[in-house]
Amino acid sequence: MSVRDDVLDTLRGLGFDGDDATTLADHFLDAEARGKRGHGLTRVEWLTTLTDLQPDAHPERLVTEPGFERWDGRGALGYLTLAAICRAQLEEPPAHARVIVAAHCFPTGMLGYWVRKLADGGLVAGLTATSPPRLAHPEGGEPLAGTNPLAIAIPSSDGNPVVADVSMGAVTYGDVLAGVATNDQLVPFGGEQAHKAFALAVGLQLLVDALIGDSYGAVMVVARPEADPVPALRARAGGVRLPGDR
Repeated sequence: MSVRDDVLDTLRGLGFDGDDATTLADHFLDAEARGKRGHGLTRVEWLTTLTDLQPDAHPERLVTEPGFERWDGRGALGYLTLAAICRAQLEEPPAHARVIVAAHCFPTGMLGYWVRKLADGGLVAGLTATSPPRLAHPEGGEPLAGTNPLAIAIPSSDGNPVVADVSMGAVTYGDVLAGVATNDQLVPFGGEQAHKAFALAVGLQLLVDALIGDSYGAVMVVARPEADPVPALRARAGGVRLPGDR
């Protein structure tokens, strides 16, 4: 049996139907292939430990306007909520741009995975998501913000989008789950400049909180590109690895 088959069997055993199991497996295996163990197969084992798992839950789009959508996870895993949101944007792209907010959307996994799907479909995309408080002020104290990653994807006519995906933590909670980091290492990145990452984490936390309310959630922006800047950047880079490249 392949690793993929084993993962699918585990997810189906947890009660996920075929489509949802495939969506989750694809995400976990892509993360593993990119060396992101904290978002990879470790998460399959983690799901088996959850007592509030609702495998038959499905996200719902509550508001649909030309430039705005509001979604609610309705008990579904954040992975599945973001998958549904991405499908909806690709099926009905905005005329120009659209803001999408999603409440009760957790865990969301490797955010670069989702914006890459949108960039592959020709859309510029930005995405952030919140999590339980994990980052304290660099001077100490209680955690005030999640690691709150920010992912940005820019499509390219050469078929190779640039995808930047950065957590505000020196490590991620997934790294802790995977055993490659400790909770003590969950601090804002940047060393002596950690106040900058902390400021971004707080800003993203409050941005989502202001638009979502009292739950973990995600905020996405999608837009149709007006230009094609990636090929020229790659030419200037002269073979240097750009964000998101394998």
